Amino acid sequence: MTALVFAEPHGDSVADATLAAVTAASQLGGDVHVLVAGSDAAGQAHAGIAGVSKVLVASDDAYAHGLAENLAPLIAGLADGYDAVLAPATTTGKNVLPRVAAMLDVMQVSDIINVEGPKTFKRPIYAGNAIATVESSDPKLVITVRTTTFEKAAAEGGSASVETVAGPGSAGSSEFVGLDAVKSDRPELTSAKIIVSGGRALKDGETFEQVITPLADKLGAAIGASRAAVDAGYVPNDYQVGQTGKIVAPEVYIAIGISGAIQHLAGMKDSKTIVAINKDPDAPIFQVADVGLVGDLFTVVPELTSKL
Repeated sequence: MTALVFAEPHGDSVADATLAAVTAASQLGGDVHVLVAGSDAAGQAHAGIAGVSKVLVASDDAYAHGLAENLAPLIAGLADGYDAVLAPATTTGKNVLPRVAAMLDVMQVSDIINVEGPKTFKRPIYAGNAIATVESSDPKLVITVRTTTFEKAAAEGGSASVETVAGPGSAGSSEFVGLDAVKSDRPELTSAKIIVSGGRALKDGETFEQVITPLADKLGAAIGASRAAVDAGYVPNDYQVGQTGKIVAPEVYIAIGISGAIQHLAGMKDSKTIVAINKDPDAPIFQVADVGLVGDLFTVVPELTSKL
């Protein structure tokens, strides 16, 4: 079985999400190829990924900004030579691969957490409260991979060949206008080893900044937030952890003023160590926490920060 992995766009370097997807693809039991698409696709960077035998490079301005309308026809056109097409279950992957599945007239297998066999997988359902084992009967697999559950393939040590491919280019149905991104020197949320997250109990954006940021600075941590905090305007959408936000699995996850709704737990309960700070002893977050502290966050967190 030969698998094609769509590389998550990440400038000139290799995204951690791509490395996890490569691991999943390798467990299908065949050759693994990687597709890198962009205006100046960094094929050589991906050629060093362990376990990859070929890197396909599609350099075209139409693929520069991850527009799904342009990328899907490219991937679908290359899919004839592959038994499976995979992508990380990131915002980009979730946007592109369903279109590919529709073009190939197959059902997508979404958000897999384990490879049980060549066409059998495990995936979470009901916000992660149950795990389904699914088997595809389609002749070609289209799969998105929950990257927090697979080990990352080594980014160096491989010796893949690099091949240039061409696609249909712009579909003409959408165009890139601009990017308004939050720039930060902090670790990226999905790859951070420590995450400090705040919830609605922080009251407002200014208080969130005053309480959460000093602790994150002391720990060298990324900052996350619950959906309630994001919806209330405390922090940008990029900070949201949860089923409709980012799925994370850091070494340490510190949840401050977060009650622990199912939507949030689905995005962080695979964290190695979960620390919860909440004044409500019956908050659901304590059911998954390894360390729980019942107390007023406005007293506890500044005291914790001062002692680090």
